[in-house]
Amino acid sequence: MSKQHPEEESIKDRVMNSLKKEIPENNEQQKMNDPEIETEAEPTLTRSNQKGRAKTVSPNKKTTNSRSSDKNSQKRSRQKEDKIVNRIVMIVVLTLILVFSILGFSAYRYVTDSLKPLDSANDEVVFVEIPIGSSNKMIGEILEESNIIKNGTIFNFFTKFNNLSGFQAGRYQLSQNMTLDEISGILKEGGLAADQADARLTIPEGFDVSQIGDAIEKDTSFTKEEFLAVMEDQTFFNQLKDRYPALLTDVSQVKGVRYRLEGYLFPATYDYFEGMTLENFVSQMVAKTDEVMAQYADAIEASDWNIHEILTLASLVEKEGVEEEDRRMIAQVFFNRLAIEMPLQSDISILYALGVHKELVTYEDLEVDSPYNLYKNTGFGPGPFNNPGTSAIEAVLNPLDNSYYYFVADLKTGKVYFSETLEEHNVLVEQYVNN
Repeated sequence: MSKQHPEEESIKDRVMNSLKKEIPENNEQQKMNDPEIETEAEPTLTRSNQKGRAKTVSPNKKTTNSRSSDKNSQKRSRQKEDKIVNRIVMIVVLTLILVFSILGFSAYRYVTDSLKPLDSANDEVVFVEIPIGSSNKMIGEILEESNIIKNGTIFNFFTKFNNLSGFQAGRYQLSQNMTLDEISGILKEGGLAADQADARLTIPEGFDVSQIGDAIEKDTSFTKEEFLAVMEDQTFFNQLKDRYPALLTDVSQVKGVRYRLEGYLFPATYDYFEGMTLENFVSQMVAKTDEVMAQYADAIEASDWNIHEILTLASLVEKEGVEEEDRRMIAQVFFNRLAIEMPLQSDISILYALGVHKELVTYEDLEVDSPYNLYKNTGFGPGPFNNPGTSAIEAVLNPLDNSYYYFVADLKTGKVYFSETLEEHNVLVEQYVNN
């Protein structure tokens, strides 16, 4: 045998080693690509391999057991949460039952207490004015405000529950020791007769608040100072506004008024009884104004003006004219001026701004600094200048159509002369006023 060269032997060894490496890799590759070979190979697994394969199964069992344990834990957690929720619900329900029980008992006590006299030991007589057209609800509010009963709403429910109606307007003598049954019976019988009054006070048409104060001081036990204090009492005004919203809402929104009730104290005759309060007396005057103005509700609604503006213009017409036709003509003159934004230029406004009563207005008077000065300011001014009567109100609501912008009255006869231009007006002033 011939000897091989070392290099050749080395090359041969390297080739053989390379073939040995490739054969296993090819076998492995064939197994991966040929399923049949893989299937046949599996039965030849040794015990050690089978044991190893068996070992690979145990983690799945552990996973199953772990999942089961998680489910049990979640179930126990849900049960615990359900118990907590049930406890909370039970606490809330019991709390609500307790609260409603307390509220129900409190409401029962409140109602039964309100049905009793305000003060069973107090028999002091209080005069209460019930206006015409008052509902049971309004009567309850009046009685509560007059400190006769505890609660006006309970009185309203009491009358409805007992089918009580037919209460009459008028002036009543009531006291705090009366029950709701007794008060209801008195209201059904009617109020005090006029001949029982201690005084009868007549407020003339066109009187302003100051003049009404003088009349009240003269014929009653009240002073003018006390009356003016009531006129400036905002709380009292708010009570009246709540009672007569249709009448007093407009004036409540106006700024700069001297007295909010100026123009709302209807000129009429009123009964005065010793022991009645000043608020009671004033309330009947406002109630009368509400009663009168309610008759003109449709006409006011159809006009371009509200109640406050109508009463303001009527207060000027009340003093500027006497005869019905003159008043209707004057009302139209004022409307003509308003249409062209011309100042109303009424002497009545100057006198009110000055707080005086006199026949002639001077040029110096025209310079008075006041929102009531309608020579300097356009529009209606803050509000009425006095308390007008029915004739003046109707004149404003039914003016006589004309094209005049000026008028002047003969101071001797009271006759009113109208003109379209300032030149014509100055001639008439010279003729019937200055001379």
